[in-house]
Amino acid sequence: MKTYHSNNFHKHTFCLWKEVSQTDFYFQQSQFKSKSGSEYFFTEEGVYRISNHWGRAANCRWRLLPLTDYKNQHTKIGFARWTDFYHNDEIANLFFIQVNWEQKTTDFYHKDMPFYDGKATLRNASETAKTLKKIKLILNDDTWAKYLEYEDLEELRIETVKKLI
Repeated sequence: MKTYHSNNFHKHTFCLWKEVSQTDFYFQQSQFKSKSGSEYFFTEEGVYRISNHWGRAANCRWRLLPLTDYKNQHTKIGFARWTDFYHNDEIANLFFIQVNWEQKTTDFYHKDMPFYDGKATLRNASETAKTLKKIKLILNDDTWAKYLEYEDLEELRIETVKKLI
């Protein structure tokens, strides 16, 4: 597995950044500022990023795990350990999908993450995005089932989503 550090973490990587409270953040001067205005602070353990955009960043897929509800265009501070970065390739089948049935949410993860069980279907980035969009519609809307015959909508949702993932 590739080792990431301050010179290569920003090249074709996937990462789940954990939001850090502004009161817990103490760096004064960033070591790097991107063209889009994101600032980076490097430590031995990892990197802090101050940014108002998360998700797709250049050739990377960086998702922020927020402390509270989050909307893009709001500046947040995220931290990632060097071991939290994984290789990203737009055409390789690297991503799997998980669903939180209670909250009716879904997200994607990298196959090299420690909790991947080897059973979930792997997809490339584009197919993963398309499938997530379908799943979110099924979980949060019921117009898709308007012309179907069923006894229990929740059972139908679960059955349909399981087939998709």
